[in-house]
Amino acid sequence: MTHRVAVVTGASSGIGKETAKALAAQGWHVFALGRDPSRTAAAEAEIRAVATGKVDMIRADLSLIAEAERAADEIAALTPRIDILVNNAGGMASRKVMTSEGLEQNFAGNHLGPFVLTNRLLPLLRAAAADAPAGSVRIINTSSDGSEMIPGLHWDDLQLLDDFIAGRAYCQGKLANVMHMRALSQRLAEGGIVVHAQHPGTVDSNFITHTDAATQAHIRTREAISSQAAGDALVWLAIADQPGQSSGNYYHQRKVMPPNPAALDDEQVERLWRESERLVASARA
Repeated sequence: MTHRVAVVTGASSGIGKETAKALAAQGWHVFALGRDPSRTAAAEAEIRAVATGKVDMIRADLSLIAEAERAADEIAALTPRIDILVNNAGGMASRKVMTSEGLEQNFAGNHLGPFVLTNRLLPLLRAAAADAPAGSVRIINTSSDGSEMIPGLHWDDLQLLDDFIAGRAYCQGKLANVMHMRALSQRLAEGGIVVHAQHPGTVDSNFITHTDAATQAHIRTREAISSQAAGDALVWLAIADQPGQSSGNYYHQRKVMPPNPAALDDEQVERLWRESERLVASARA
């Protein structure tokens, strides 16, 4: 297993950290990405403490397109292949914040940054798929049941710049994660790369600490699972045999679930891809 390579974003805490630890303990070469300097440093020590393979910790804020590109380039300089990409980074906001690149921070961090990172790393995933067992090279997007709570994307204002509502913004980003997964599964099917998304459930972590008090109070009324339990399910989706036998599915607790119908609409899925490219181009301008 020492030759297999995994990239895990959002690895400075919660599900991402537990996933990175589990893979590192199994001998994988793990690239673990985190945003917060102190949490990232602490997570690196935890991951290295259990690792039997190589660990590279990379600090990057995926709400910035330039940071997503820089992180991908750093990874490409250190490995010729990637077997597993876990797009786990994400968060909930309490208010609208614009990045220095002119994007709404929550939508950029939940969708556009992972969109760019994935596209930039595709050559390394394809290189691994060229000589790996069928179904073993995978991309996993961590979504949420928030993706199911809206009728679809607000196409006239994807970033909700004119009417920002924190809960709606989070749901938009999480639905975009599932639609991104569907677009990737169609594009990568002939290359043998498996793509899935998952709703991990309500997780007992610091995930909600940046939301407003009312949202935090509501979420805490839901039964929560531990970060380790959620990480175990994510590792299963990334490396177990069963999920490698299909592609393009939305999982919860190791079971395929029906996604938001919008994610099954190929026209909308492709529209999101085009709109994402347009927004990324605007950030680079």
